[in-house]
Amino acid sequence: MKQHLLKLSAAVILASTCFIGTPTATAGLFGSWSKSEWLSPTALAVTADGKTMFIAYATANQVAVFDIAAGKVATTIEMPASPLGLALSTDGKQLFVTCAAPSSSVCIVDIGANKIAATIPAGHTTMAPVPSPDGKTLFVCNRFDNNVAVMDLAQRKTVNCIPVPREPVAAAVTPDGKYLLVANHLHTGRSDVDVVAATVSIIDVAAGKVAKEIALPNGSGLLRDIRVSPDGKFACVTHVLARFHLPTTQLERGWMNTNALSLIDLAKLELFNTVLLDNVDSGAANPWAVVWTADGKQICVTHAGTHEVSVIDAPALLDKLAKIPATLDPNSKIDYNAASRVAADVPNDLSFLVGVRNRIKLPDNGPRALAIVGSKIYTANYFSDSLDVIDLAAPAPTAVSIALGPKRAMSVTRKGEMLWNDGTMCFQGWQSCSSCHSSDARTDALNWDLLNDGIGNPKNSKSMLLAHKTPPAMSMGERDTAETAVRAGIKNILFAVRPEEDAVAIDEYLKSLKPIPSPSLVNGKPSAAAQRGKKLFFDNTIGCAKCHPSGLFTTLKSYDVGTRGQFDKPQDIFDTPTLVECWRTAPYLHDGSAATLREVVTTRNSQDKHGKTQQLSPQEIDDLVAYLLSL
Repeated sequence: MKQHLLKLSAAVILASTCFIGTPTATAGLFGSWSKSEWLSPTALAVTADGKTMFIAYATANQVAVFDIAAGKVATTIEMPASPLGLALSTDGKQLFVTCAAPSSSVCIVDIGANKIAATIPAGHTTMAPVPSPDGKTLFVCNRFDNNVAVMDLAQRKTVNCIPVPREPVAAAVTPDGKYLLVANHLHTGRSDVDVVAATVSIIDVAAGKVAKEIALPNGSGLLRDIRVSPDGKFACVTHVLARFHLPTTQLERGWMNTNALSLIDLAKLELFNTVLLDNVDSGAANPWAVVWTADGKQICVTHAGTHEVSVIDAPALLDKLAKIPATLDPNSKIDYNAASRVAADVPNDLSFLVGVRNRIKLPDNGPRALAIVGSKIYTANYFSDSLDVIDLAAPAPTAVSIALGPKRAMSVTRKGEMLWNDGTMCFQGWQSCSSCHSSDARTDALNWDLLNDGIGNPKNSKSMLLAHKTPPAMSMGERDTAETAVRAGIKNILFAVRPEEDAVAIDEYLKSLKPIPSPSLVNGKPSAAAQRGKKLFFDNTIGCAKCHPSGLFTTLKSYDVGTRGQFDKPQDIFDTPTLVECWRTAPYLHDGSAATLREVVTTRNSQDKHGKTQQLSPQEIDDLVAYLLSL
């Protein structure tokens, strides 16, 4: 099956399943599955009295108990797998820890004893625990199951799973417990259309289902965090706002990627507006964590790519947004100094936060979590194994670093991962490699018009998984190897000149990537349908395996597979990608014109050029797709 699934990177829309079973004790951060010497702090939770902070060490499989007054770690608690999320119970006696694995678990820690008191089985790569205000329910995001699990804390089990569009990575509940807001990391559907954007799901908690999907502005993706204001009137979500319609000829003024904070009006359940976190000549790459202060007066955002914190005057921002009209009154006086004259201008206004935001540099690298204790901001710095502390009450707030462990020499692979996520490598800090391929080197699921194959022919972002083992690189094989592509990317996408050792480090990081087990596996094995589909896949009369033989599932060759689109040339042929991990790589084909694998083998294969699938029955198509989803 010359199946051109040329976008190895974003999650397909799987039928949402709810995991209820026995979790496996799988170590390490998802994607590697092995415990690391690095700590990689990735989540924070603070007790109500402000005395203790819990820190999730994502790659060390530990939760640290940090004494805030003493400024040091008092003890650590071992976890069965990578702790990606933390939340305190409403009574403050328990800590909920989401331990991510193909079969995850939620560990309930007795804070008095600092030990795990119970566990609840969860789904695939569970994260973002959120207790209900009444303390009876815990919501968690099962990222690769594409659902939110509802856990009864008295029974200590999952009682419902609510499907959401794609890769839920963060959630927040309104103070009245009525709505749960869920940030979906990536968009669904095709990427060759005019409007492509990820959504925030609004779950009606009482009904146990999604009440509304709120689409963010066109180009929105890579959502990371979402929080509700203390008064319950607004929510804010961090994300990248890509300008994917433009050819990648420059970076100035956010030509390729901008970095954004979207606000949602919770009374109307609609998008209020989106503000850019960048400045005119200084990008704020990869916004990650966001927190409102307890009094609602400030919104704090970490920029994981440029290693900063933005402190935004929330009342001033909301007031400024409220005063901008939806349409222009022809009789009003024109302010020629204002970049935003109507509300629709704001998501393109790089000066909108001037006067309402303070942007503070951090001494450490990769702030991915944020907590506020009194007047102090704490950031958890993933690549520095440290906390940074900023006292907002100081006349000129600056950050002070606190090491969480002994200083270690960084391995080449670890350095490569750090550089992959580092926006300071880029001209003016607009983006990092992870701005188009996410932090784990997969993808943003968008089409980009790169210049390596001419202009005006956008291609879907590819996953970097197995890129170094499956040359050539790029959808049309323009780069002979992934090594060549990495160096071209630094020069032509980051617009940077870097020492060769940086490119070598990125190579080693990408080579270290391991496939994540598919969420469609049953007890780690293909389902009965997938096993039937495997027979069809390797049936010579259908021909899938001719171009996707077992192993790497690619012949490393290019073909005419009948999928040329409106921007392609008649002579264009396309590189055959690996099918490994294709369960998370929608949309498909070189131009993202197939939203699902079913479309790849049906509506986008009318000529039987990538597998003779037209004669297959609906059941056989189901089985074939089930096999592909299991890889």
